Amino acid sequence: MRRSIIAIAIVAAFGLGLLLRGGGEAPVAQDGHAEERAVAATIWTCSMHPQIQLPAPGKCPICFMDLIPLEANDDDDLGPRTLVLSEAAASLAEIQTTPVERRRISSRIRLIGEVTVDETRNRAISAWVPGRIDTLFIDFTGTEVAPGEPLVSLYSPTLYAAQAELLNALAAQGELRESPDPLMRRTAAATVASARERLRLWGLTSDQIAALEVRGTARHHLTIVSPLGGVVVHKNAVEGKYVEKGSMLYTVADLSRVWIAMAAYESDLVWLKEGQDVDFRVEALPGRTFSGTVIFIDPVLDPRTRTVLVRLDVDNGEGALKPGMFVHAVVAAETDAAVPPLVIPASAPLITGERAVVYVRLPERDKPTFEGREIVLGPRAGDHYLVVSGLVEGELVVTKGNFKIDSALQIQAKPSMMNPSGGGPAPGHAHGGNAPAAAGSPAGGDAAASGDRVAHAEIPDVPAAFGPELEDVLESYLSLQAALAADDDAAAVRSARSAAAAVAGVDMNLAGAAHAAWMADAGRLRGAFAAVAAAGDLAARRAVFQPLTAKVWDALRRYGYRDDRPVRLFHCPMYGSKGADWIQRAATTSKPYYGAAMLRCGSQTDSLTASDDGEGR
Repeated sequence: MRRSIIAIAIVAAFGLGLLLRGGGEAPVAQDGHAEERAVAATIWTCSMHPQIQLPAPGKCPICFMDLIPLEANDDDDLGPRTLVLSEAAASLAEIQTTPVERRRISSRIRLIGEVTVDETRNRAISAWVPGRIDTLFIDFTGTEVAPGEPLVSLYSPTLYAAQAELLNALAAQGELRESPDPLMRRTAAATVASARERLRLWGLTSDQIAALEVRGTARHHLTIVSPLGGVVVHKNAVEGKYVEKGSMLYTVADLSRVWIAMAAYESDLVWLKEGQDVDFRVEALPGRTFSGTVIFIDPVLDPRTRTVLVRLDVDNGEGALKPGMFVHAVVAAETDAAVPPLVIPASAPLITGERAVVYVRLPERDKPTFEGREIVLGPRAGDHYLVVSGLVEGELVVTKGNFKIDSALQIQAKPSMMNPSGGGPAPGHAHGGNAPAAAGSPAGGDAAASGDRVAHAEIPDVPAAFGPELEDVLESYLSLQAALAADDDAAAVRSARSAAAAVAGVDMNLAGAAHAAWMADAGRLRGAFAAVAAAGDLAARRAVFQPLTAKVWDALRRYGYRDDRPVRLFHCPMYGSKGADWIQRAATTSKPYYGAAMLRCGSQTDSLTASDDGEGR
């Protein structure tokens, strides 16, 4: 009995094994080395962290991006910047290419500004003779006046004497009209002409002089009329006030045409030129679109905001546009060269400050073969870049998967975007770590890498009570950093404006050198926050956020802050030519320069707490 049970168990186990192996089919002999080669054939790595090499697909343990497959290549004979993939690996990496083409492209530049008075249509009205203002016909600003409309009645003994002189000269001329002496007649006529000219130069119109001659009696009062139609924008005249010759009484502006003053960033100037038509809208008139023409581009750039004044001329016959109104403008610009330029999609180049790298698929290859190439880019136009040199029409550039190709080259120690000389991983590029650098050292070991770090001498006489004054500034900065990391442009604008207001609201309870230093620092901070708020889009805001960080960090080190929670300085080399810094509270990397596309790239380099004696001051 016991033997029967054992035999049945053996048969059952054998049958179960057959089922698990495929329904009882005989197992196929396997080459142990073939399985080893299959595992080794594909390496799964991270496009952002090439040091991660795993045998199976999954997520990167650092940034949680999808791992990508790479195969061992036999491309050494094709050049140091060339990568060969199998068709399967290229498909799994989802590599896509787009041909380089020549075509005209347009760009929509968004600008902000305000309605201003046309300076060529302003007129100051002044007293041409001394006297006393007895009557005001226009007694408040904003009044519309027509050409020739009375403004004031001026009592002037000087003008009365001049009128009497003209009347006397006319009487003398009449008496000498029958004189046989021609010299006397010419002298009398010259005296009349001189008296008339004196009255004209003192502000009387031709009609007023003619009326005086018909009337035959001088008047003590002169009525000053408006020489043009428009709106009184400034008033100095006060009834009963004595005015001297040249005293300004009114300023009248003709608002039938107005100017729009807008601020354009350096990167947008290539798309702007005089004579362009620009559409714009105003907050006060939603739903309406107005149009103007660019008549002036300032030859001098504002070094504080890094912008240039652009002026539009606009017809305002309806009077709908009023000086001071806020304006949103859109400039539709198009390339106008005789030969259309070379263009590539904006997703093709990998840009690291001064360098731009693209990956080109080489034609007539058995396997997908890609070559890295440095190119010179022109301006960006929407979703495309103009290419100055480095590519030829018809070449295929990688528009999706270029980061994956670049990481594969890094793994093979070949030249890549992050390591142009090859031979190893990109220097100094730690991702997601939290090992701080030496206290007080610039991120990345380079002062320039810290984003325009401002060097200051320490201030010994900053009172401890001043630290809480910077808390609102710090919190607004942190809100701005979080908004940029979350790709929330509207929140970034609100936070930047709030920060500028917080700087302006700091109670300057300082004295001596500390007061002078804070005045200079406050001006720099306000300008930096205002530049972020005024930037045209999210990318432009991130560009000016980099130097802002250095100014905020230096202010915290010099003056301290209230909260006991630490603030941390992070750095990542993957922005600009030397990387960029930012400040945050959390220990987990939250990079504000690329948003969700590269949120966890970077590492902590420094930290401050309110209790630091040497570092927090």
